Amino acid sequence: MAAATPGTLLAVIGVIDYRAGNAPSVGYALERLGIAHRLVATAGELDDVDRIILPGVGAAQATIDSLRASGLVEPLTARVVDAPTPFLGICIGLQVLLEHSEEGDVDCLGWVPGRVRRFPDSLRVPQIGWNAVRATRPHPVTDGLGPDAYCYFVNSYFAEPAEPADALGVTEYGDEFCSIIGRDNIVATQFHAEKSGPVGLALLERFARWDGTC
Repeated sequence: MAAATPGTLLAVIGVIDYRAGNAPSVGYALERLGIAHRLVATAGELDDVDRIILPGVGAAQATIDSLRASGLVEPLTARVVDAPTPFLGICIGLQVLLEHSEEGDVDCLGWVPGRVRRFPDSLRVPQIGWNAVRATRPHPVTDGLGPDAYCYFVNSYFAEPAEPADALGVTEYGDEFCSIIGRDNIVATQFHAEKSGPVGLALLERFARWDGTC
């Protein structure tokens, strides 16, 4: 597909639709924004999209198993890592990008070096509700986040990227943890952007206009 200039809204976003995901919720948010999208459940359906969103709820193992059963792991890797296509992961869609998760002791996609760890037992787990997100460096997808950006979280585990530069945003829950990952053409949020009100909708709109470069 032809490359876009920054700020250009391309034809369609593919929202990965698998058993462990919450694709319809993301689709509703994109529809509200007037952004063209379609649900993607097979490898062939990836061919006609310009950007990809991988949403998710539940456990890392179930997500990986479902993506494998759908035959999507290799085609997604080809589009996201090799092509490269602008990509947004949401919630579990962030966690499975790393190499390994403590949740179920499962190997994940490995697109981003690092691990996923459980919050300590001293904290109420899962974290459910609104929490502040602070961007740690400039990026086209997160540049609209203000100092009082609150987003909606539901998570018992958190990402620990091996390379500090891959942490694009942070949140405090006990200690500070990475709540946004940014690496090359990949952005991912631990919070549910589609459920985070105007802040989340603005982030989705910026992603829809992002050409995958920083």
